[in-house]
Amino acid sequence: MLDLIPSLGPWLHRLADGQFAVATIVAASGSVPRPVGTSMLVTESGEVLGSLSGGCVEGAVVVLAQEAMDDGVPRHGTFGFSSEDAFAAGLTCGGELGIHIQPVPAAAPGETPHPLRAALLQLAGVGPAHPVALVRTLGAGGGGAVVVPDPGTFRAAGCPELSAVLHGEALLHVESLVRSGGAGVVPLVLAGQCLPERDGHSRHPGEPAVLVESRLAPPRMLVFGANDFGAALVPAAKLLGYHVTLVDARPAFASQPRFAAADQVVTEWPHRYLAAEAAAGRTDSRTVAAVLTHDPKFDLPLLETALALDLAYVGAMGSRRSHLQRVDQLLNAGVAPERIAQLHSPIGLDLGAVTPAEVAVSVTAELIAARTRAASCLPLRETSGTIHHHPAAPAPTDLDTQEIAWT
Repeated sequence: MLDLIPSLGPWLHRLADGQFAVATIVAASGSVPRPVGTSMLVTESGEVLGSLSGGCVEGAVVVLAQEAMDDGVPRHGTFGFSSEDAFAAGLTCGGELGIHIQPVPAAAPGETPHPLRAALLQLAGVGPAHPVALVRTLGAGGGGAVVVPDPGTFRAAGCPELSAVLHGEALLHVESLVRSGGAGVVPLVLAGQCLPERDGHSRHPGEPAVLVESRLAPPRMLVFGANDFGAALVPAAKLLGYHVTLVDARPAFASQPRFAAADQVVTEWPHRYLAAEAAAGRTDSRTVAAVLTHDPKFDLPLLETALALDLAYVGAMGSRRSHLQRVDQLLNAGVAPERIAQLHSPIGLDLGAVTPAEVAVSVTAELIAARTRAASCLPLRETSGTIHHHPAAPAPTDLDTQEIAWT
């Protein structure tokens, strides 16, 4: 349900006391448009907030939601592609979705709010980028919900609602999902029971389970270099959801208005700034560093510092010749070869990028490929030859040939 947070405000009057149902993706396989945890709200009058598949199954889900609200019994629907029935609700992309539908009855005066109603009202007050997690129970007797305001420090054993129904590996799995900003379904295990084989969803639609959705604070991107490439990369990184800091030791360059899109602009020697941020605990395994200064007096001490940290990505701009020189200098400075091997240099994917805007696309594309471990995308560091591919001149036409002959 965390995907609904930005849209909950106008729905507060509907959520306060009226009847509604929450339809949530609890299993996804193959090619599907939305991940586990994506939710859609359906009111008694048929109003809808959110989407599960972009239109493929929403109509059928609304029907199931109305049925669930009529008798107060949760529903579970499985939607996939059927070549036998072309008009059945399903996914033309070929994947399969498991959707759980939980009815929330109308609130009676003085009655304790239904846990899902209370959770939605609490989530409506959460900022669109604020870290938060939601842990819900599904299946028979489901409908319980706990909002976790600080998922990064969450301890499942300290949550009475969870420790009463989850034990052992299942409790640790829930804690891991919450703390890592993940999403998934964990079979509910009572004391003395064995944990079912972990497969990402409950074995049976009615089997009790816990659905975890967690969102951490945005990851940081540190862009080193107040130049044309930095100016292009900052807004591109913002589009990917990074909290972006631009760092440059030169005040006259860092103070330019073209870097206003950055969340923070810092005038400091890059390696000193990075070392101080790491010492203060403001970098982590999701932090990205893009070294665009292309100046050895800045790059070398910065890369020594960056490669000693546990960062998600360290990339450095420069030619292949510059990269080889950097490698020699880093080795001479005592940086271990296995750490240097983690450096993305030359930075970016081999897209033939030339302009700063194109290079920004190349860099962000490599960030996505590194994060998702996409095997079909080639970083420039794994290719050879010219980095910048300029378009070839068009072949001369007959008219061009004649003109050349006339001159």
